[in-house]
Amino acid sequence: EIHLVESGGDLVQPGGSLTLSCAASGFAFELYDMFWLRQAPGRKRLEWVSDITPDGRRTNYADFLKGRFTISRDNIKNMLYLQLNNLQTDDTGMYYCAREIGGTIRGQGTQVTVSP
Repeated sequence: EIHLVESGGDLVQPGGSLTLSCAASGFAFELYDMFWLRQAPGRKRLEWVSDITPDGRRTNYADFLKGRFTISRDNIKNMLYLQLNNLQTDDTGMYYCAREIGGTIRGQGTQVTVSP
């Protein structure tokens, strides 16, 4: 059974930083592109944030991030990460790691709240 478990979300002030983690199990993690998605408060739509190739050599980011986030992975530990820097209030939301961009296979999410 596939499991994706996110952690690391917290309440931070604008300008702060967080590192989100996702523990993957139940599938060959090292063979899949992996994704971070987020859901803003009150919205149903999942917004693509970033993705990374299986070998970790190529990464992609949503334009609105403006270089503030960094995705990475550890295929030995079956872990996916997202470093969030210079957080803004608009970054508030539930963050999910997912095995595909549609988010059908995703974890339960971790809450990031950015507030003064």
